[in-house]
Amino acid sequence: MRRLVLAAAALALGMAPRLANAQQQEKKKPPVSMDDMAGMHHDSAHISMPIPMPAGMPMIPGLVGLTPSVTEFLPGNGTDPGKLPAARPTRIVQLRNRDTLDLTAGLVRRTVNGRTFVMYAFNGEVPGPLIRVPQNATITVRFHNRIDLESTVHWHGVRLDNRNDGVPGLTQVAVTPGGDFVYTVHFPDAGIYWYHPHVREDVEQALGLFGNIIVDAPETDYYSPANSEHTLVLDDLLVNGDTLIPFGKEGPDFALMGRVGNVLLVNGESGYTLRARRGEVVRFFLTNVSNSRTWNVSFGGAPIKVIASDVSRFEREERVASVVLAPAERYVVEVKFDRPGRYALVNSIQAINHYRGEFEPQADTLGVVTVTNEPARPDYSRQFATLRAHPAVSKEIERYRPYFDKPPDKQLTLTVRTTGLPLATVQFMTIDTAYFAPVEWVDGMPDMNWLSTDKQVRWILRDDATGKENMDIDWHVARGSVVKLRIFNDPMSFHPMQHPIHLHGQRMLVVSRDGVPMRNLSWKDTALIPVGSTVDLLIDASNPGDWMLHCHIAEHLGAGMMMAVHVDGARAGDQR
Repeated sequence: MRRLVLAAAALALGMAPRLANAQQQEKKKPPVSMDDMAGMHHDSAHISMPIPMPAGMPMIPGLVGLTPSVTEFLPGNGTDPGKLPAARPTRIVQLRNRDTLDLTAGLVRRTVNGRTFVMYAFNGEVPGPLIRVPQNATITVRFHNRIDLESTVHWHGVRLDNRNDGVPGLTQVAVTPGGDFVYTVHFPDAGIYWYHPHVREDVEQALGLFGNIIVDAPETDYYSPANSEHTLVLDDLLVNGDTLIPFGKEGPDFALMGRVGNVLLVNGESGYTLRARRGEVVRFFLTNVSNSRTWNVSFGGAPIKVIASDVSRFEREERVASVVLAPAERYVVEVKFDRPGRYALVNSIQAINHYRGEFEPQADTLGVVTVTNEPARPDYSRQFATLRAHPAVSKEIERYRPYFDKPPDKQLTLTVRTTGLPLATVQFMTIDTAYFAPVEWVDGMPDMNWLSTDKQVRWILRDDATGKENMDIDWHVARGSVVKLRIFNDPMSFHPMQHPIHLHGQRMLVVSRDGVPMRNLSWKDTALIPVGSTVDLLIDASNPGDWMLHCHIAEHLGAGMMMAVHVDGARAGDQR
């Protein structure tokens, strides 16, 4: 266990740390200059952080009194919450082919843990309406923007026509407050999807603009039988007392690690509850809509069977102890509650305190499933005990297997560049003995993270072949081509962190991690790239258009970590 107490003491004395680690002598450190203090706000009247700090974690002395270099923003501009409609729970909207839905983004009064805030909602519901459609349906969505920011709707994971993807500057013009836009959305793949804005996700998505889509396959046995099914939308909110922590008006704050909330929510509420009968098999559709948090959820020891992920079922069902969801990922699981009693829905992770350089287990109860002694009818015990294989998935993947071992067509390195951060942050982050976990489950440095904005932090996708970065990368691939993309997450960058990489409009296979082949595949649209890992993705570039590839940590996207992949319409064999 690495300890950074000596470094903290050095900072308290105004001294630059001189700690060294013999195993990391070759690591190059960015120089510290006077520019590292540029652009920061300092208010001597503030003597403590206005954001909550974990118990036992002190603020770094050199950061006392600093505030982010952005103007504070909260929705509604001082609107009286009492004059707004109260947010309502999600309702299911069953749509058929050629149906039309009106979807309005508006201000609502939302109560969380007894505290009332002005927030956003689609159609006044948090999460937004659960859209349920048959596979291959096409619907019309009339979007009405009635919030105080520009917005769009992105149909996450759906392989739809490019004009309807909801990306301002690439597929459409952002919808101004009071404006409208009509989307035509086609659903070619069964599974669980979601929708959210693609403008200032760090604000709009965090404040309630998200909703699920379930696309039903025509096969009645697409999933095994279950007694009931439920959607669980996992989210978090950053609150201090009775106040939402403000957002940056000009651009994101919390740019280093993303905004990690201290109030954990399921379907927009704390304290999820569900009643089930003894022996009941429950199908859960899980979606992570958090800005930055990666979850690891379980059901109080009840057996879990994982069935599907983003865009398809797995080749084979598997039993798991828990389910890890990075931002934007979805999983379909079945859980059997064998005995009467209470089962805690738990998020169990390994927290890290960067200040002390210590790890500790952390478990948060998200809710409770209460199981009665009444037996479930029908009894699906036999079906739950069976781990089904899905030959149709394997057969579809089979034609892609010859590409699994070929050299990569494209390579990206994930890294970061900073300027103008507080001197104390730069000193702390460049200590030779600092340790970075493959996955940051919590915000282990909230003071430094809060002070970082997109003015100081630029997250980078770098094309290994050309050295170009982010939107300067110019990748064209032919429609119908199979593209092997290798992504390396540089562990020696200023602040290495995991990145959930999302590709719009296509589907992909995660074929290997750190050279180890994946043995049970499903089609994905989002893949988690841990620190220091190399992940190979095989992209089925079948959908023509200009598509975003980006990190789905909202603040990383807002700090530049995005690029476009152009899938050209001709079905040629060559890529350029």
